[in-house]
Amino acid sequence: MALFLRRYCLLLRDKLGKFVQRFLDSLDWIFDLSVILRHSFIPVSNSRLANLVGPMEMHIRTIEAATQTSISRREESFKIEGAKRPAERALEVLQALYEMAHKTISADHVQLMLAGDGPVDESADGSARLSTRRSDLRARTPNQTVYLNHIASHDITFGIGPAGTGKTYLAVACAVDALERNQVQRIVLTRPAVEAGERLGFLPGDLTQKVDPYLRPLYDALYELMGFDRVQKAFERNALEIAPLAFMRGRTLNNAFVILDEAQNTTPEQMKMFLTRIGFGAKAVVTGDVSQIDLPKGAASGLLDARHILKRVKGIAFTEFDSGDVVRHPLVARIVDAYDAVTPATRSSRPVGAATRKKHPDGETPNV
Repeated sequence: MALFLRRYCLLLRDKLGKFVQRFLDSLDWIFDLSVILRHSFIPVSNSRLANLVGPMEMHIRTIEAATQTSISRREESFKIEGAKRPAERALEVLQALYEMAHKTISADHVQLMLAGDGPVDESADGSARLSTRRSDLRARTPNQTVYLNHIASHDITFGIGPAGTGKTYLAVACAVDALERNQVQRIVLTRPAVEAGERLGFLPGDLTQKVDPYLRPLYDALYELMGFDRVQKAFERNALEIAPLAFMRGRTLNNAFVILDEAQNTTPEQMKMFLTRIGFGAKAVVTGDVSQIDLPKGAASGLLDARHILKRVKGIAFTEFDSGDVVRHPLVARIVDAYDAVTPATRSSRPVGAATRKKHPDGETPNV
Protein backbone atom coordinates (compact mmCIF):
# COMPACT_ATOMS: atom_id res chain seq x y z
CA MET A 1 0.00 0.00 0.00
CA ALA A 2 2.78 2.44 0.90
CA LEU A 3 4.59 1.65 -2.38
CA PHE A 4 1.43 2.32 -4.40
CA LEU A 5 0.86 5.68 -2.66
CA ARG A 6 4.44 6.73 -3.26
CA ARG A 7 4.26 5.89 -6.99
CA TYR A 8 1.01 7.82 -7.34
CA CYS A 9 2.44 10.84 -5.52
CA LEU A 10 5.56 10.80 -7.68
CA LEU A 11 3.34 11.30 -10.74
CA LEU A 12 1.83 14.42 -9.13
CA ARG A 13 5.07 15.84 -7.75
CA ASP A 14 5.69 18.23 -10.65
CA LYS A 15 2.25 19.78 -10.23
CA LEU A 16 1.88 19.90 -6.49
CA GLY A 17 5.52 20.44 -5.55
CA LYS A 18 6.44 20.67 -1.89
CA PHE A 19 3.02 19.58 -0.62
CA VAL A 20 3.46 16.16 -2.21
CA GLN A 21 7.04 16.05 -0.97
CA ARG A 22 5.87 16.60 2.61
CA PHE A 23 3.33 13.81 2.17
CA LEU A 24 6.05 11.49 0.88
CA ASP A 25 8.17 12.31 3.91
CA SER A 26 5.21 11.57 6.18
CA LEU A 27 4.77 8.15 4.50
CA ASP A 28 8.39 7.36 5.31
CA TRP A 29 7.67 8.13 8.94
CA ILE A 30 4.29 6.33 9.12
CA PHE A 31 5.55 3.08 7.56
CA ASP A 32 8.98 3.34 9.20
CA LEU A 33 10.85 3.32 5.87
CA SER A 34 14.15 4.13 7.56
CA VAL A 35 17.64 3.69 6.18
CA ILE A 36 21.19 3.56 7.47
CA LEU A 37 23.77 5.54 5.48
CA ARG A 38 27.50 5.13 6.03
CA HIS A 39 30.23 7.43 4.79
CA SER A 40 33.98 7.79 5.40
CA PHE A 41 35.73 11.10 4.72
CA ILE A 42 38.93 10.51 2.75
CA PRO A 43 41.62 11.79 2.80
CA VAL A 44 41.51 11.76 6.58
CA SER A 45 42.29 15.08 8.24
CA ASN A 46 41.90 15.44 12.00
CA SER A 47 41.69 19.24 11.78
CA ARG A 48 38.95 19.05 9.14
CA LEU A 49 37.01 16.51 11.18
CA ALA A 50 37.27 18.74 14.25
CA ASN A 51 35.89 21.72 12.31
CA LEU A 52 33.19 19.53 10.78
CA VAL A 53 31.70 18.27 14.05
CA GLY A 54 32.24 21.57 15.92
CA PRO A 55 32.88 22.12 19.62
CA MET A 56 31.43 19.24 21.64
CA GLU A 57 29.99 17.91 18.34
CA MET A 58 27.63 20.89 18.29
CA HIS A 59 27.27 20.87 14.49
CA ILE A 60 26.33 17.18 14.48
CA ARG A 61 23.63 17.78 17.09
CA THR A 62 22.29 20.71 15.03
CA ILE A 63 22.06 18.55 11.89
CA GLU A 64 20.35 15.77 13.87
CA ALA A 65 17.73 18.15 15.26
CA ALA A 66 17.01 19.77 11.90
CA THR A 67 16.73 16.52 9.91
CA GLN A 68 15.23 14.29 12.65
CA THR A 69 18.01 11.72 12.18
CA SER A 70 20.57 10.01 14.40
CA ILE A 71 24.25 10.52 13.56
CA SER A 72 27.12 8.59 15.12
CA ARG A 73 30.78 8.49 14.16
CA ARG A 74 34.00 6.66 14.80
CA GLU A 75 36.92 8.80 13.68
CA GLU A 76 36.36 9.50 9.95
CA SER A 77 33.45 7.04 9.58
CA PHE A 78 29.90 8.39 9.99
CA LYS A 79 26.61 6.48 10.31
CA ILE A 80 23.27 8.22 9.71
CA GLU A 81 19.96 6.60 10.68
CA GLY A 82 16.53 7.92 9.82
CA ALA A 83 13.92 8.33 7.07
CA LYS A 84 15.42 8.14 3.60
CA ARG A 85 15.16 11.76 2.46
CA PRO A 86 16.18 13.41 5.77
CA ALA A 87 19.12 10.98 6.04
CA GLU A 88 20.24 11.83 2.50
CA ARG A 89 19.91 15.52 3.34
CA ALA A 90 22.00 15.10 6.50
CA LEU A 91 24.72 13.30 4.52
CA GLU A 92 24.66 16.03 1.86
CA VAL A 93 25.17 18.71 4.50
CA LEU A 94 28.02 16.76 6.13
CA GLN A 95 29.80 16.35 2.79
CA ALA A 96 29.43 20.04 1.98
CA LEU A 97 30.71 21.05 5.42
CA TYR A 98 33.75 18.78 5.08
CA GLU A 99 34.69 20.53 1.82
CA MET A 100 34.90 23.85 3.65
CA ALA A 101 36.31 22.47 6.92
CA HIS A 102 39.81 23.79 6.24
CA LYS A 103 38.72 26.65 8.52
CA THR A 104 36.40 26.96 11.50
CA ILE A 105 32.70 26.63 10.63
CA SER A 106 30.25 28.83 12.52
CA ALA A 107 26.95 27.59 13.91
CA ASP A 108 25.11 30.21 11.83
CA HIS A 109 26.61 28.79 8.64
CA VAL A 110 25.40 25.29 9.50
CA GLN A 111 21.88 26.58 10.15
CA LEU A 112 21.83 28.52 6.87
CA MET A 113 22.86 25.37 5.01
CA LEU A 114 20.09 23.39 6.65
CA ALA A 115 17.56 26.09 5.73
CA GLY A 116 18.14 25.59 1.99
CA ASP A 117 15.99 23.13 0.06
CA GLY A 118 18.36 22.67 -2.88
CA PRO A 119 21.87 21.15 -3.04
CA VAL A 120 23.95 22.98 -0.50
CA ASP A 121 27.18 22.83 -2.49
CA GLU A 122 25.80 24.83 -5.40
CA SER A 123 26.72 28.53 -5.36
CA ALA A 124 24.94 29.33 -8.63
CA ASP A 125 21.28 28.43 -8.25
CA GLY A 126 19.82 30.84 -10.75
CA SER A 127 19.20 33.57 -8.19
CA ALA A 128 20.52 37.11 -8.58
CA ARG A 129 24.03 37.82 -7.34
CA LEU A 130 24.16 40.88 -5.13
CA SER A 131 27.07 43.27 -4.73
CA THR A 132 27.32 43.85 -0.98
CA ARG A 133 29.89 43.61 1.81
CA ARG A 134 28.86 39.95 2.33
CA SER A 135 30.31 37.80 -0.45
CA ASP A 136 28.25 34.75 0.58
CA LEU A 137 24.89 36.53 0.31
CA ARG A 138 22.48 34.59 -1.89
CA ALA A 139 19.00 33.10 -1.84
CA ARG A 140 18.79 30.14 0.53
CA THR A 141 15.35 28.80 -0.44
CA PRO A 142 13.28 28.62 -3.66
CA ASN A 143 10.90 31.33 -2.41
CA GLN A 144 13.84 33.63 -1.69
CA THR A 145 15.06 33.06 -5.26
CA VAL A 146 11.60 33.99 -6.58
CA TYR A 147 11.61 37.05 -4.30
CA LEU A 148 14.94 38.31 -5.66
CA ASN A 149 13.82 37.72 -9.23
CA HIS A 150 10.59 39.63 -8.58
CA ILE A 151 12.53 42.58 -7.15
CA ALA A 152 14.80 42.61 -10.20
CA SER A 153 11.95 42.46 -12.73
CA HIS A 154 9.15 44.51 -11.10
CA ASP A 155 8.89 48.11 -9.98
CA ILE A 156 6.86 47.19 -6.88
CA THR A 157 7.31 43.91 -4.99
CA PHE A 158 5.51 42.64 -1.89
CA GLY A 159 7.22 40.12 0.40
CA ILE A 160 4.74 38.58 2.85
CA GLY A 161 5.59 35.90 5.39
CA PRO A 162 6.61 35.00 8.95
CA ALA A 163 9.60 36.29 10.86
CA GLY A 164 13.05 35.07 9.89
CA THR A 165 12.40 34.45 6.19
CA GLY A 166 14.77 37.20 5.00
CA LYS A 167 12.13 39.57 3.63
CA THR A 168 13.65 42.81 4.95
CA TYR A 169 17.29 41.69 4.83
CA LEU A 170 17.16 40.64 1.17
CA ALA A 171 15.26 43.81 0.25
CA VAL A 172 17.96 45.97 1.90
CA ALA A 173 20.63 43.87 0.14
CA CYS A 174 18.95 44.53 -3.23
CA ALA A 175 18.82 48.24 -2.41
CA VAL A 176 22.53 48.32 -1.51
CA ASP A 177 23.32 46.41 -4.70
CA ALA A 178 21.33 48.90 -6.81
CA LEU A 179 23.15 51.81 -5.15
CA GLU A 180 26.55 50.20 -5.72
CA ARG A 181 25.75 49.69 -9.42
CA ASN A 182 24.49 53.30 -9.75
CA GLN A 183 21.04 52.07 -10.75
CA VAL A 184 19.51 54.41 -8.14
CA GLN A 185 20.74 57.60 -6.52
CA ARG A 186 19.57 56.91 -2.99
CA ILE A 187 17.95 54.39 -0.65
CA VAL A 188 14.88 55.32 1.39
CA LEU A 189 13.87 52.98 4.23
CA THR A 190 10.65 53.52 6.15
CA ARG A 191 8.29 51.76 8.52
CA PRO A 192 5.26 52.77 10.59
CA ALA A 193 6.05 53.81 14.17
CA VAL A 194 3.67 51.38 15.87
CA GLU A 195 4.33 49.87 19.30
CA ALA A 196 4.31 46.06 19.44
CA GLY A 197 1.75 45.69 22.22
CA GLU A 198 3.62 47.73 24.85
CA ARG A 199 2.99 51.32 25.78
CA LEU A 200 6.37 53.05 25.70
CA GLY A 201 5.04 56.47 26.62
CA PHE A 202 6.90 59.67 25.67
CA LEU A 203 10.45 58.88 24.56
CA PRO A 204 13.22 61.36 25.45
CA GLY A 205 15.35 63.28 22.99
CA ASP A 206 14.81 65.07 19.68
CA LEU A 207 12.72 63.74 16.80
CA THR A 208 15.49 61.46 15.48
CA GLN A 209 16.07 59.90 18.89
CA LYS A 210 12.34 59.32 19.35
CA VAL A 211 11.88 57.34 16.11
CA ASP A 212 15.24 55.52 16.04
CA PRO A 213 14.06 52.60 18.25
CA TYR A 214 11.39 51.74 15.66
CA LEU A 215 13.92 51.84 12.80
CA ARG A 216 16.75 49.93 14.51
CA PRO A 217 16.32 46.70 12.46
CA LEU A 218 16.91 48.68 9.27
CA TYR A 219 20.09 50.22 10.69
CA ASP A 220 21.34 46.76 11.70
CA ALA A 221 20.89 45.41 8.17
CA LEU A 222 22.67 48.40 6.63
CA TYR A 223 25.63 48.16 9.01
CA GLU A 224 26.08 44.48 8.20
CA LEU A 225 25.78 44.92 4.43
CA MET A 226 27.75 48.17 4.02
CA GLY A 227 29.84 48.65 7.14
CA PHE A 228 29.49 51.42 9.73
CA ASP A 229 31.80 53.96 8.04
CA ARG A 230 30.19 53.67 4.62
CA VAL A 231 26.71 53.98 6.11
CA GLN A 232 27.68 57.21 7.89
CA LYS A 233 29.18 58.65 4.69
CA ALA A 234 26.06 57.68 2.74
CA PHE A 235 23.90 59.54 5.27
CA GLU A 236 26.14 62.61 4.97
CA ARG A 237 25.72 62.81 1.18
CA ASN A 238 21.97 62.02 1.42
CA ALA A 239 22.34 58.70 -0.39
CA LEU A 240 20.62 57.02 2.59
CA GLU A 241 17.47 58.06 4.36
CA ILE A 242 15.56 56.30 7.15
CA ALA A 243 12.30 57.88 8.25
CA PRO A 244 8.90 57.03 9.74
CA LEU A 245 6.11 56.43 7.24
CA ALA A 246 4.33 59.63 8.28
CA PHE A 247 7.19 61.64 6.74
CA MET A 248 6.48 60.24 3.25
CA ARG A 249 3.28 62.21 2.67
CA GLY A 250 3.54 64.80 -0.10
CA ARG A 251 6.84 63.53 -1.50
CA THR A 252 7.78 62.11 -4.91
CA LEU A 253 10.68 59.65 -4.81
CA ASN A 254 12.55 59.62 -8.15
CA ASN A 255 15.58 57.39 -8.86
CA ALA A 256 15.32 55.80 -5.45
CA PHE A 257 15.06 52.32 -3.97
CA VAL A 258 12.28 52.54 -1.37
CA ILE A 259 11.54 49.86 1.25
CA LEU A 260 8.48 49.82 3.49
CA ASP A 261 9.06 47.41 6.38
CA GLU A 262 6.44 46.13 8.89
CA ALA A 263 3.74 47.00 6.35
CA GLN A 264 1.15 44.92 8.23
CA ASN A 265 0.94 47.84 10.68
CA THR A 266 -0.11 50.37 8.04
CA THR A 267 -3.70 51.38 7.43
CA PRO A 268 -5.17 51.15 3.91
CA GLU A 269 -4.85 54.94 3.63
CA GLN A 270 -1.17 54.85 4.60
CA MET A 271 -0.46 52.03 2.16
CA LYS A 272 -2.08 53.93 -0.70
CA MET A 273 -0.15 57.05 0.28
CA PHE A 274 3.16 55.15 0.26
CA LEU A 275 2.60 53.37 -3.06
CA THR A 276 1.71 56.64 -4.78
CA ARG A 277 5.03 58.22 -3.74
CA ILE A 278 6.90 56.17 -6.38
CA GLY A 279 8.44 58.37 -9.08
CA PHE A 280 10.45 57.83 -12.27
CA GLY A 281 13.35 55.40 -12.05
CA ALA A 282 12.21 54.23 -8.62
CA LYS A 283 11.72 50.73 -7.24
CA ALA A 284 9.73 49.82 -4.13
CA VAL A 285 9.65 46.74 -1.89
CA VAL A 286 6.95 46.24 0.75
CA THR A 287 7.51 43.63 3.47
CA GLY A 288 5.33 42.42 6.33
CA ASP A 289 4.01 39.56 8.42
CA VAL A 290 0.21 39.40 8.48
CA SER A 291 0.31 37.22 11.63
CA GLN A 292 1.86 40.05 13.69
CA ILE A 293 -0.50 42.98 13.24
CA ASP A 294 -0.18 45.54 16.07
CA LEU A 295 -2.88 47.96 14.92
CA PRO A 296 -5.71 48.91 17.32
CA LYS A 297 -8.55 46.42 17.51
CA GLY A 298 -10.90 46.79 14.57
CA ALA A 299 -8.42 48.68 12.36
CA ALA A 300 -7.83 47.21 8.89
CA SER A 301 -4.31 46.31 7.78
CA GLY A 302 -3.05 48.09 4.68
CA LEU A 303 -0.98 45.05 3.72
CA LEU A 304 -3.99 42.71 3.66
CA ASP A 305 -5.96 45.35 1.78
CA ALA A 306 -3.22 45.81 -0.83
CA ARG A 307 -2.82 42.05 -1.35
CA HIS A 308 -6.53 41.82 -2.17
CA ILE A 309 -6.75 44.93 -4.37
CA LEU A 310 -3.41 44.84 -6.25
CA LYS A 311 -2.86 41.12 -6.84
CA ARG A 312 -3.78 41.42 -10.55
CA VAL A 313 -2.17 44.80 -11.28
CA LYS A 314 0.55 44.52 -13.93
CA GLY A 315 4.01 45.52 -12.73
CA ILE A 316 3.37 44.49 -9.11
CA ALA A 317 4.61 41.11 -7.80
CA PHE A 318 3.73 39.24 -4.61
CA THR A 319 6.00 36.67 -2.94
CA GLU A 320 4.54 34.53 -0.16
CA PHE A 321 6.93 32.96 2.36
CA ASP A 322 6.23 30.15 4.84
CA SER A 323 8.03 28.39 7.69
CA GLY A 324 10.18 26.46 5.21
CA ASP A 325 11.91 29.73 4.30
CA VAL A 326 13.00 30.59 7.86
CA VAL A 327 16.78 31.06 8.00
CA ARG A 328 17.11 31.74 11.72
CA HIS A 329 17.47 29.15 14.46
CA PRO A 330 15.71 25.84 13.48
CA LEU A 331 13.31 26.33 16.40
CA VAL A 332 11.89 29.47 14.76
CA ALA A 333 10.33 27.43 11.94
CA ARG A 334 8.71 25.08 14.46
CA ILE A 335 7.41 28.02 16.50
CA VAL A 336 5.84 29.54 13.36
CA ASP A 337 4.18 26.21 12.49
CA ALA A 338 2.88 25.81 16.05
CA TYR A 339 1.26 29.25 16.07
CA ASP A 340 -0.17 28.78 12.57
CA ALA A 341 -1.78 25.51 13.69
CA VAL A 342 -3.82 27.30 16.36
CA THR A 343 -7.25 28.20 14.98
CA PRO A 344 -9.21 31.24 16.22
CA ALA A 345 -11.73 28.88 17.89
CA THR A 346 -8.96 27.08 19.75
CA ARG A 347 -7.38 30.35 20.82
CA SER A 348 -10.66 31.79 22.13
CA SER A 349 -11.40 28.62 24.14
CA ARG A 350 -8.23 28.92 26.19
CA PRO A 351 -8.61 30.40 29.70
CA VAL A 352 -7.49 33.98 30.13
CA GLY A 353 -4.60 34.29 32.57
CA ALA A 354 -6.13 37.11 34.58
CA ALA A 355 -9.34 35.16 35.12
CA THR A 356 -7.57 32.11 36.50
CA ARG A 357 -5.43 33.94 39.05
CA LYS A 358 -6.62 34.09 42.65
CA LYS A 359 -6.61 37.26 44.63
CA HIS A 360 -4.46 37.70 47.68
CA PRO A 361 -6.31 38.01 51.02
CA ASP A 362 -5.15 41.64 51.19
CA GLY A 363 -6.87 42.37 47.90
CA GLU A 364 -3.72 42.41 45.73
CA THR A 365 -3.07 40.00 42.91
CA PRO A 366 0.20 38.19 43.63
CA ASN A 367 2.86 37.85 40.97
CA VAL A 368 3.33 34.23 39.94
